[in-house]
Amino acid sequence: MQTNLKAMRKYDAGLVLITIVAVVGFISVLLNLSPFSNTTPKYSQLTYLQEGDEEPLDFANVSQKPMSDWRPVASPVNLGMDSNVHWFSMVVSPTQTSESRFLLHIDYPLLDHLDVAVYSQIGSKPIVTFTGGDAIPFVNRPVSHVKPLFPLPESLHSQRIIIRVQTSGTIRLPIRIWEEAEFISYTSSRNLALGIFFGILLAMGVSNAFLTITTSNTSFLFYSGYIVSLALTLATLHGYGLAYLWPDSTWFQSKAIIVFANATIMFATMFTRRLLPITTYSKKADKVAQTISWVCGVSILAGLIFPYSLMVKAFLLLLTLTIIFTMWLGVWLTLKGVVVARYFTIAWGFLLVSGLSANLDNVNIIQLPISSNNLLIIGGAVESLILALILAINYSHSRDDLIDAQQFALEQEKQASTAKESLLEVQKRYQDDLEYKVEERTLELEITLRELSEVNQELERLNAIDPLTGAHNRRHFDKRLRSEGRRSRREQTPLSLVIIDVDHFKKINDEYGHDGGDECLIHVTKVFQQHIHRPTDDLCRIGGEEFAIILPNTDLEGAFHVAENMRSSLEASPLEYENEMINLTASAGVSTTVIVGEDHTQQLFKFTDELLYEAKAAGRNKVIHKQLQEKL
Repeated sequence: MQTNLKAMRKYDAGLVLITIVAVVGFISVLLNLSPFSNTTPKYSQLTYLQEGDEEPLDFANVSQKPMSDWRPVASPVNLGMDSNVHWFSMVVSPTQTSESRFLLHIDYPLLDHLDVAVYSQIGSKPIVTFTGGDAIPFVNRPVSHVKPLFPLPESLHSQRIIIRVQTSGTIRLPIRIWEEAEFISYTSSRNLALGIFFGILLAMGVSNAFLTITTSNTSFLFYSGYIVSLALTLATLHGYGLAYLWPDSTWFQSKAIIVFANATIMFATMFTRRLLPITTYSKKADKVAQTISWVCGVSILAGLIFPYSLMVKAFLLLLTLTIIFTMWLGVWLTLKGVVVARYFTIAWGFLLVSGLSANLDNVNIIQLPISSNNLLIIGGAVESLILALILAINYSHSRDDLIDAQQFALEQEKQASTAKESLLEVQKRYQDDLEYKVEERTLELEITLRELSEVNQELERLNAIDPLTGAHNRRHFDKRLRSEGRRSRREQTPLSLVIIDVDHFKKINDEYGHDGGDECLIHVTKVFQQHIHRPTDDLCRIGGEEFAIILPNTDLEGAFHVAENMRSSLEASPLEYENEMINLTASAGVSTTVIVGEDHTQQLFKFTDELLYEAKAAGRNKVIHKQLQEKL
């Protein structure tokens, strides 16, 4: 865990910088795209009245209500959650212009029923009426736009507009009168910004889904579900769901917010349980997180059955409790020393501020300077970005821990292999003594010794391989050379030996490190093995960069031909390592003799080694070959 602690601290400055840039960027974009940022509304006398149960009103009688019945209200209107019918009245400046027509824009798409009537300054009948809201199919809107939009008739005089609103959620009426050209410019910029935002969320969701398949890590799956659910929630809040995904299903539009918002919390909680080591510190806290996930799952189904007005209140309560619990969990685990919890707490801090502020704004406890929907975009976007970075960092260090564990296991295996070799030497000496002193032992002891011998032979075979290159090792070489020497002496056939050494290997090790040197040795072995064709020929690694080839029943010219082919092939086969080409050459000594005495094999080895050094002294990348008898 200490390794991860040091490794993750280096990301602190980067995360802080990314967070600051993301927050400033999103706030700047959304404030610049807000229709209420820098232009004075072209209407006045904004008032409202609430319809009572005793007398249902319509446009005919509400337009005759005296001004004393109307109460002034500040713009943008936010009356909190109220399912009663509300009427709004305002006076619009003259709308006749030679440039373009005017549009009434209500920047809140979640109003169920929205009726608009436009009156002239005199007269009691409306000039034109419109019906809107998300309770009617998208195709029936007066203007095909994600937000309620109504064209105003041209007039040289001021006009009175009366709006009837009835919704099961929050009564929010951000009103603005636009010139059509100005509105098109604003809409284009806003759609571009939101398109980029939703595109990034979708790309993050899809890429993490693919990572789930390739890594089998469910953290990516839960994060992908969270991102996609968050994108669908925000798309619904901004009217894009009804406009593009389910334009004819007003029933699902009334359920979509509850379904997707609960799915967002569910996946976020599941991701939290997978990312943080909650069970290590508190099984009760993990049980609470698991319960929240189940409650969200049940709420998704309940949202399809029960009224929106009931479910949205339950959801706002659940959202508040979830954010507070998750923030407490992150702070608590941070104090416990869990490094990843620190970044997790920062991420959820943004969602806590934006989520609680949006909730308080929805119930009309506070008034936000920007739309609560835009605030949720800021909080959700920054949180998603930081969580993605946390997930990537956490997975990277988990992979590093696994690699460290594998390397440790490999070191342990090497140590065990060395211990086995020592044990085999002791066992072999003991076995040799028993062959001379214990010939009259019982059959049972002979069977036991035979089994022990078989085990030793298998271990000896396994330990005859060089673990790096796959060629035979020095121990196997010594044994095989003695064996072939006895055969040459017995059959009076020539025995050839090649000792070949990689040139300037120390320089390669110094320049590319031990990993680069190891890759070179593996590459050299593969090149040399291409020239080993007979089953009796044997390639062995007898030193760091030194190899030997035993060639039984081979004359000097044949052995020279093998060595020269190896040298030339290696020279023509540079190794590509970390986008660099490493040119490799080798020097070799080749000698041949017919073994005639006990120490003749060792003389062959020493003489061949001397020829290798002659090749080195002659400028390297050469093959020197001589008969051993020429020296004798």
